[in-house]
Amino acid sequence: MTALGETAPRTPLGRRFGLLMGALLLSSLGNGLCFPFTSIYISQLLGLGGRAAGGYFIAMAAASFAAALAGGPLADRGSPHRVGALGGAALAIGYALLAPADSVALVLASGICVGAGFGLFYASIVGVVDRAVPESGRRAAFAIRHIVNNAGIGLGSVVAGLALHGADTPVGALRWLYLANGLAALPLIAVILGVRPRTRPAPGNRPATAERSEAGPTYRTLLRARPMALLILAQALFAIVGFTQIEATVPLLMHDRMAVTLGWVSTVVAANSFALIALQPLLRRHLERLPETVGLAAGPVLWAIAFGCGLGAALAGETAPAAVRYGLLLAFAVVFAAGELMYSSDFYPLLLRWSGEEAVGRASALASLAWNLGTASGPPIGLFVVAHASAAGSWLALALGAAAAFTVTAALHSRAGK
Repeated sequence: MTALGETAPRTPLGRRFGLLMGALLLSSLGNGLCFPFTSIYISQLLGLGGRAAGGYFIAMAAASFAAALAGGPLADRGSPHRVGALGGAALAIGYALLAPADSVALVLASGICVGAGFGLFYASIVGVVDRAVPESGRRAAFAIRHIVNNAGIGLGSVVAGLALHGADTPVGALRWLYLANGLAALPLIAVILGVRPRTRPAPGNRPATAERSEAGPTYRTLLRARPMALLILAQALFAIVGFTQIEATVPLLMHDRMAVTLGWVSTVVAANSFALIALQPLLRRHLERLPETVGLAAGPVLWAIAFGCGLGAALAGETAPAAVRYGLLLAFAVVFAAGELMYSSDFYPLLLRWSGEEAVGRASALASLAWNLGTASGPPIGLFVVAHASAAGSWLALALGAAAAFTVTAALHSRAGK
């Protein structure tokens, strides 16, 4: 960790990391081709009904939960690269199964494969990325991974929109998109296996901890450590009060409560994505000067400021000059992106440091489960707020949610300093 006030030299992240990010971009682009349409595709276009669509997501969630719990110890005992490649293979099979699907059985099988793939992949990808870069490059590497994932999904959504716009039969076009999604995971499998370290330490040179790393700390042991427990709680809160709100709640809030046109809603969302890409190189040197716990705590502070910009736009109202109203909404998008970079550059380095090498897989699995819990509960909470509060009240509630996340990260910083 770089001390505050020092200037951290830029660390080259290397060819292996570049290959990994290229493959991840392609896989994320494949996900972007399909993920907004799955429930519509299953229930309406395939004619299998809402129960089949619900069954798909239930099967996916259950399989993801089980695979993450199993994948963590597997990644710790063996190689995270093998677990990650197995997860990628399950994703490829699962998405490809939706292409010819015409029955509930195939839909459920797809859900199980996709869920298992995500569970295994996210239990191992932290270790895979960490082994591809020098330790001094961790913070930049995980920030770039976050940007690449979002950029790929965004590009995939654009491609899907263009493909469906000119399609005579949406169901036929979507079948090809699901097949393309499955194929897009194949290069990621190859690259994960290709960047695997080829050398192992000689038996006589193994560290003293290696003898007991076969078993490693259990999930319960990890959660008994107060800093790790707070970090996992923070992960769930970041998903609940931050990431799901900008994806699900804020667009609805702008459109339904503030009479913002769909074109401007899209512009604000796009501004957030572009700001992530533009701010990362600008903020990288400053981020690396901060202790990780300080950077992590700064994330929800920036989100609270961003939601305050949204509150200002709501209070300004429709009669305010367009430059003021939309300027505040664009400021929201940019400041929120800065908070995202704080999270992405600091969360996983802390997870790696506090778990230790022998428990990275288990810690990653816990982080994945916390994230899934947050992404499942965040949208309903946000949509409930928008349905029952005014525009200003909704923005204020979002800011209070960010404040709640800050209290956890502040406690984390205090506990880590002891």
